[in-house]
Order: sequence, then structure tokens, then C-alpha cells
Amino acid sequence: MSRPGPTVAPGTGLRRQSLRDDAGQVIRAQIVAGEIRPGALYAIGQLAEQLQVSITPVREALLDLAKEGLIEMVRNRGFRIRVMTEADLDQIIQIRLMLEVPAVREIAARGLVDDFAPLRDLAARTEEAAMTGDWVGFLGTDRELHLTLLGHLGNPRLVDIVAQLRDQGRLYGLDHVAGTQDFIESTREHDALLDAVESGKADEAAELMSTHLKHARGIWAGIAEARSEH
Repeated sequence: MSRPGPTVAPGTGLRRQSLRDDAGQVIRAQIVAGEIRPGALYAIGQLAEQLQVSITPVREALLDLAKEGLIEMVRNRGFRIRVMTEADLDQIIQIRLMLEVPAVREIAARGLVDDFAPLRDLAARTEEAAMTGDWVGFLGTDRELHLTLLGHLGNPRLVDIVAQLRDQGRLYGLDHVAGTQDFIESTREHDALLDAVESGKADEAAELMSTHLKHARGIWAGIAEARSEH
């Protein structure tokens, strides 16, 4: 039996251009924010109706998300979010540490960032969104901050891989850590990371990135514990 789709506020229907991409962004944000629950079955038609678009772009967006490993399609029934295990999360963090830590070290050592203003702005907007509980906004700016920083290495394949890993790891959602002190402090680590990169302190930047990723894993562990109590 299908569960009702996620709630979409009136007037927040998608723009009529790039509907597939827009639908994917909205659905991804709802998954990560915990509005679409892992394991539950959702009807595509009902989701399309709530997003105020036809079924076609929503189905296409869901197929994209399925390729990314975020969801699984259930033939003639709808879709469900993948259930992540502790082993899945450990593997994701292990790979991200292998990729992002040396990448940030090289970016800092080579001084590859010419203008830090956009990154500082993203860091400030991410923290503000976390403080105010704007989880869709937080997910967008936090993701953009990390991927923009990595983008300065000039390796788009790296950015794509990390983006996919980030999205998969966030399937645990934010619903149980929203507003907690650990979550806010993790968000504030961005400023120290950017300071180290801007100062060319490569080893310090690498260590800060490693710590930041490990903190994220700790937050996920807290989410898992909180969910087991419900």
C-alpha cells in the first residue's frame, strides 16, 4: 500500500523549464530532509500532482536518482528510498576521506582559489540556514560549498563522484539532528577550513577536512541511534 507523498506548500510548484532537473532537486532535498522516508513506497502520480507537473519529468528525475543509488523503482507501483546500513555509511566516509582530504590539501598548497568571496558567502548562508531550520536551503548551500571548493582542482569527475557520495550518505536525513549543538558546530567548521585553504596551510586544511567528514559520520551515528529509539 502506497503512503501519501511528501507535503508541498501551496505556490511552490516547479518552474516550467528544466522540469526534470527541478524535480530531481526538490525530491533529493525532501529525501535528505527526511520528508520522504527510507523503505516506504510512494506513488509517482501523487508526487507529480503535489509538485504541480506532469508525471513524465518526475519519472525521469526518479530514474536519475535511481542511477545515483538514492532510490529504487518498483515496477507499476512507484518508488522507495534505499535503506542505508552502518556499513554503507562507513564505506561512503572512507571513500570521501580518500578523495576529499588530498584534494583539499592540493588546492591549498597550490593556491588554486583566486576568489574566496563566493565560498565565504556559501559558508555564511549554510550556517544561517542551519540556525533557522531552512533544511532545503541548507542542503543546497552546504552541497554547493563543498563541491565548489573541490571544483577548483579542475577535475569534474572528482566533483561528480563526491556529489553522488554526499547524496547517498545524506539518506539518513536531518530530522533527528536539526538544531542540535553537534550539527551547528559541524556547520561552523567551514570557516576554519576556508581560513586554512586561503592561508595556504595545506596540512591544516587536510586535517580540518578529515575532522569535518568524521564529524559528519558521528552525526549519522547519532541519527541511527535516535531512529532506533522510535
